[in-house]
Amino acid sequence: QVEEELKAAWSQQAGQLREMGRRERLLRSDLQRAGQQLESFKTQVMQVCSPSAAGSTGKSVTEQQVIEKVRQISDENQQSHEREKNLQKELSSRLAKEKEVSADIEVFKNSLQKFQ
Repeated sequence: QVEEELKAAWSQQAGQLREMGRRERLLRSDLQRAGQQLESFKTQVMQVCSPSAAGSTGKSVTEQQVIEKVRQISDENQQSHEREKNLQKELSSRLAKEKEVSADIEVFKNSLQKFQ
């Protein structure tokens, strides 16, 4: 009876080990697929950000390169927004000045007409 209990326990342990092995293979496969997807994503990001830098050399793109390129684009975007804001302010200022000059011209025309 003890021998049969040991065999059953052994069989159960062997089944658990097989299941653990199967899960490990699945996890390794998932991890490999995730790594490939990450490499593909990094390459796509670099191709969008800088087509000449990605894919042309055949080397894989590092995360640092992707981070630097995204940071550079973000900085350029921020600078562009600042320039746009400054141009809007300048345009508003010029429009206000133009209205003021137009009003002054009207006053001057009216004054000239009164003198005539």
